[in-house]
Amino acid sequence: MTEGTTQQPPMAWRYCGNQIKRWRTRAGISREALGDEAGYGYETIKSMEQGRRKPTVRLLEVADEMCDARGLLVAAQEYLKPDRFQSYAQEFVDAEDRAIALHSYEALLIPGLLQTEAYARALIGNHHPPLDDETVQERVAARLERQEKLARRPTVAFGFVIYEAALRTRVGGDEVMREQLHHLLEMGELRNVSVQVLPVERGVFGGLSGPMVLLETAEHEYYAYAEGQETGALYSDPEKISVLTQRHGMIRMQALSTEESARFIRKVAEEL
Repeated sequence: MTEGTTQQPPMAWRYCGNQIKRWRTRAGISREALGDEAGYGYETIKSMEQGRRKPTVRLLEVADEMCDARGLLVAAQEYLKPDRFQSYAQEFVDAEDRAIALHSYEALLIPGLLQTEAYARALIGNHHPPLDDETVQERVAARLERQEKLARRPTVAFGFVIYEAALRTRVGGDEVMREQLHHLLEMGELRNVSVQVLPVERGVFGGLSGPMVLLETAEHEYYAYAEGQETGALYSDPEKISVLTQRHGMIRMQALSTEESARFIRKVAEEL
């Protein structure tokens, strides 16, 4: 099992910051002088050198020229691109990519594999604390790339159960949600994808505990993934997987059929 922990600054930030400091010291240039040339204050330069803040392209370019690094510092920008996924979700994404069967339950949001670009952008773009534009763009692109496997791998079975609240939470506004709901209907028509709705009136309390994903890989390894506020855990323990599998089975049994779900989703879209 891997569990999310308090995030530390990325290693790339610390390494690149350390390299800037080493080149600056070797060239006999003070932080004040580097900051004046790059347009940053002393504390900002210090934070970047210590890896607490991501070194900017501007700083790398100025430091490279002032320290005569001959492109070695500028080259670091390739390693400073934002992470495409939250660090705690990386193992899950890797397992998802190897899955031959995936069964998901979402309580409050449309599953990532079924999100439209506008819906994903509204979610990621309104992250708190706010993300920079580059990170938003990278994470939206990564989410859309993950979705390609639904059509690219028609022999993989994807089953989605979505709690009614997720359909009625107006992420991005009415137009975005209307498009999102129609997209769910389109995805549900794929022969390897099933979309079911769990109405609030069914009162399945096990579904209120939060989302889950159950995976089986080509090697017949079984995993369960659960995510919360800034945390995520990928489980391989048979007992934990058994509990979540039983819970998911109950949720799926109480959900509407795929045909009933399509009619339900269409009705919600018409009400917007």
